[in-house]
Amino acid sequence: MSVLVIAEHDNHQLKAATLKTIAAARKISSDIHVLVAGHQCGAVAEAAAKAAGVTKVRVADGEALAHQLAENMGTLIAGIAKEYEAVLAPATTAGKNYLPRAAALCDMAMVSDIVAVESADTFVRPIYAGNVLATVKSSDAVKFVTVRTTAFDADDSNSGSAAIEAVAAVADSGKSRFISAEMAKYDRPELTAARVVVSGGRALASADNFKSVLTPLADKLGAALGASRAAVDAGYAPNDYQVGQTGKVVAPDIYFAIGISGAIQHLAGMSSSKVIVAINKDEEAPIFQVADYGIVGDLFTIVPELEKAL
Repeated sequence: MSVLVIAEHDNHQLKAATLKTIAAARKISSDIHVLVAGHQCGAVAEAAAKAAGVTKVRVADGEALAHQLAENMGTLIAGIAKEYEAVLAPATTAGKNYLPRAAALCDMAMVSDIVAVESADTFVRPIYAGNVLATVKSSDAVKFVTVRTTAFDADDSNSGSAAIEAVAAVADSGKSRFISAEMAKYDRPELTAARVVVSGGRALASADNFKSVLTPLADKLGAALGASRAAVDAGYAPNDYQVGQTGKVVAPDIYFAIGISGAIQHLAGMSSSKVIVAINKDEEAPIFQVADYGIVGDLFTIVPELEKAL
């Protein structure tokens, strides 16, 4: 049977998270459909049709779907889900909002945040803040799955040529309404998509230090800036910098953990990084247990020296 992937988009551009979810779907079936639900989202549908491995794109275009509210999306997905073996969505804020609702409407279970596909009905997902990997087998007729996108590599070759068909859009449920969105804009790469991430922790001691110590290094490396929960809670960095179990999950090529002790909560968000570089004055800090390279010393001396050497 076919697999349905719910597209992540802003009504104008297809997000990279969709391509990574398609990569997961290809491990389940070779017949992959993509649902593009939004308003005036034709450009997104065309982009999805070019995605490698996609055989059909289904477009639900209506004002009620403009902001992908969970109530409306849940009804839409539940209405077509039984045509498929599995329904996959990225484990983003949006995907984690609407897919559980769709699963409940179909009286099916959710398999959340998978990092690997063993077979069409068996998946691997982290539990206990990533300290344990659980292998889960679903016996439901339709598998509802959210995908941790950092665990899969996207195929951005645009080698597909899928057919596009229209799907009837649902009416507004009236149970919620979109009021506004405030989007943070930064000159540097987006945290979850960056190849290099420079993160700071509580040891930086102030917002001024966070900026003056980390920004020059991040600028030299073309890196995104991240932070531990402790640094965010202390006001050193904004909330959308937070990496960890209650923040963002990243898997860059290089992750710099500067002044971060390595609490379980933080490791859950960055332990999949290809190379981890830790700088901490405490040689017993847990971060050194997962780091590929570690420097024990004063970050206020080491980081400027590292930046000058680049």
